[in-house]
Amino acid sequence: MSTILHSSPIYGPVHSRRMGLSLGINLMPEDGKICTFDCIYCECGFNQDREPMTNRPTREEVAKALETRLKEMSAHHEMPNVLTFAGNGEPTGHPQFPEIVDDTIALRDRYCPEAAISVLSNATLIHRKAVYDALMKIDKNIMKLDTADIDYIKLVDRPVNSHYDIQDIIESLQTFQGHVIIQTMFMKGWFEDRNINNTQEKFVGPWLKAIRQIMPSDVMIYTIDRETPAPNLEKATHEELDAIAERVRNSGIACHVSY
Repeated sequence: MSTILHSSPIYGPVHSRRMGLSLGINLMPEDGKICTFDCIYCECGFNQDREPMTNRPTREEVAKALETRLKEMSAHHEMPNVLTFAGNGEPTGHPQFPEIVDDTIALRDRYCPEAAISVLSNATLIHRKAVYDALMKIDKNIMKLDTADIDYIKLVDRPVNSHYDIQDIIESLQTFQGHVIIQTMFMKGWFEDRNINNTQEKFVGPWLKAIRQIMPSDVMIYTIDRETPAPNLEKATHEELDAIAERVRNSGIACHVSY
């Protein structure tokens, strides 16, 4: 199926289902993907099919491009609701991620102080102190947790590190002490002749237990909205998402649904 790559280091703004008018900050090359996951539903495609030929943008290039774009938007009286670290891979993997966060905060404060700063991350690098400290400065620290089942993660999210441990990730997410938003993809269908329906109770129950352990400020649940590199993937239904959201809210945790 058709997949997309984002411009680098700045793309958009785009209208996000979850965050409004979002100006994207892509810390990966624009001609490829660098990610610590290789999700079968990633809009950017599979890692092996998207190997870049160019380098990541430097800290200086990101700051210059972001300032230029914010000046352009200001001239048109259209400022973003949020500045979002996302794009062609895992943003926290950039070696200058902490410094780029500081630059982004300074530029946000100068040009659009009412805008939030967010990051869409798969949480694989939050054990690094510099990454963790940078994420604590971000307004919307959005971390992926599709399930608490390691076999499902290896099948669907496909971490590139063979030592990936979901329990370590859950415990690390807990250390944010609520300064974290959990984002979960619910979907159905088949991959490699295996059922990948994580709306089933055997997945939802343990996932909900992990959510209660982490105690995030919010949970975002969503389903497939764009074409995926793997075929035979299907959207979760409105009814399934609503039922899961209600269980989260009954635990005293806010939950937002994107269909």
